Amino acid sequence: MDLTLTPEQELIRTTAREVLRAKTAMAGVRAVRSGDGFSSGLWKDMIELGWPGLSIPEAFDGVGEGFLESCLLFEELGAAQVPSPLLTTTACAGMPIDRFGTAGQRSSWLTRLASGGQVTYAPAAVGTGSIVTAVADTDHFTLSGNADLVPFAATADGFLVIARTGTGSTAFLVDVAQTTGITADRQPAIGPTPYFRVRFEAAPVPADAMLGRAGGGHEVLETAEAFGAAATCAEMVGGARRVLDMTVEYACQRHQFGKPIGTFQAVQHHCANIAIDVLTARFIAYEAIWGLSSSPALTDDVALTVASAKSWVSDAYQRVCALGHQVHGAVGFTAEHDLHLYLLHATSSALAFGDADTHLDRVADALGLPH
Repeated sequence: MDLTLTPEQELIRTTAREVLRAKTAMAGVRAVRSGDGFSSGLWKDMIELGWPGLSIPEAFDGVGEGFLESCLLFEELGAAQVPSPLLTTTACAGMPIDRFGTAGQRSSWLTRLASGGQVTYAPAAVGTGSIVTAVADTDHFTLSGNADLVPFAATADGFLVIARTGTGSTAFLVDVAQTTGITADRQPAIGPTPYFRVRFEAAPVPADAMLGRAGGGHEVLETAEAFGAAATCAEMVGGARRVLDMTVEYACQRHQFGKPIGTFQAVQHHCANIAIDVLTARFIAYEAIWGLSSSPALTDDVALTVASAKSWVSDAYQRVCALGHQVHGAVGFTAEHDLHLYLLHATSSALAFGDADTHLDRVADALGLPH
């Protein structure tokens, strides 16, 4: 695997970095803590730049690049601490629709996503207190139940819902504008991403809203989770990289005993350990991203690589933040200091799409260890 960026990829990364750096004051996590949880103005800018359609085929009005290119954007969003619906729409909805959708679904939904439509992910067939059931009727399904911790639900144009059907589960694409009986309420959560409880109260969806085969919800679920986990790894790499930059800069500027604290071996080793974690996190994250991008299906090998990456990067990002706080001292623990934002992000990202222990269990299962 070659991590050297092509000129086109370097342009994507550089443009994203410059745009987000200029917009952080009005679109960063501090500025959007209330309301919808993200900047609608920045989202319009992203649409104009073609970011939502970056990994969508040109046949559906997308740019025609790949998932890896989108992850370059996620990395910069993580570095800048700018919340947006881009990850959940592109990774958790767009990629499964592209892989499991019919010709009509791909044309309709991917074209909508490329133009800035927001589709968020509601895996409500699993989890205590988060269950949606789908009951078949003559020409439609009726969805009932709650989906908890659904990101960016208040502004979503659609939901990718994994609902219980009989003894299994089935995936559905729910168009909010054409469906009654859907409400969303904000839930308390740490980190920059706004989460909601979405209620489906006898919400009717047409039969052609089914994504993939009947009873095949687990296939869509595993794919959405894999892309979401890999994209989150890219976000965490960006956040960890920024913590490294902040910590090295502080170690060079902060003086103690008449010299910069960066001259002390203990501080140097903290910074070196942060740098090693950032480097290893980048390698394992982009190996998973590359595997998902180059494989037409979620094979066991690719799933193992994603699980390995999510486990490692989740812990590495938290170690990076902890060491960054050690170097910064008391100032790094204050809510006014930006380092505080990255610690919250590290915690919430580690929990998203399964924590480190969950993915370690998956790696152990792949090794054939007994339960």
